[in-house]
Amino acid sequence: MTDRTRRTSFADLSEGRPIVVLAPHPDDESLGCGGLLATAFAGPGARVICITDGGQSHPGSAAWPRARLAELRAQELDAAIVALGGDPACITRLALRDAEMLGLAARYDEIAETIAQVARDAGARVLIAPAPTDPHCDHEATAEIARRAASLAGLRLLFYPVWSGWHDPAYRDRLAYGVEHRFDTTAMQPAKARAIAAHRSQLGEIVTDDPEGFVLPQAFLDSFKTNDEIFFESVK
Repeated sequence: MTDRTRRTSFADLSEGRPIVVLAPHPDDESLGCGGLLATAFAGPGARVICITDGGQSHPGSAAWPRARLAELRAQELDAAIVALGGDPACITRLALRDAEMLGLAARYDEIAETIAQVARDAGARVLIAPAPTDPHCDHEATAEIARRAASLAGLRLLFYPVWSGWHDPAYRDRLAYGVEHRFDTTAMQPAKARAIAAHRSQLGEIVTDDPEGFVLPQAFLDSFKTNDEIFFESVK
């Protein structure tokens, strides 16, 4: 631990209120925030805003064209939230097209206002979004939209890394933050593992006719199932 890293409780992260988690795709919420969400659902509650439809993970599949795959991924997200102790009614789906978020820059303020309103309605004080260092266009766009939404609604903004460390162990050097919060997920690990397992289309278990399609690496999955969850406090 460094002087910028601290063990943090759920009460400290949530301020005792429901939390709002932004997931660029179905599965990001379970990987990066599954333990925190399970704790929230057992307490004050949470809202999950899924930004895209996730329909572009297997573009070469004939059996699973984009619309059908997006529908499946929506069902997987429902199952993951149930595994974490929540209700699918807590999900807000923006259903934007997967892998096309950077082309929607003209709509970022509109999307941010939608997110801010969800947070206001929930009584949230904290918005949790993917780290801008995640090397995926939808994660980068979601992080920027989160900054705007947090400003609109007067929210604390926390960033969770999904792909950052996998691609660049030194990613913290590129991330502006005040404190790195470490959240112990030990008690929630069984629920988190079930939530991750619910995203079967991303585990190589559903789509079998696209050899170039996306599959989450096993070592990557294992790290999320057992490690602390990390939340970087954004600097304003």
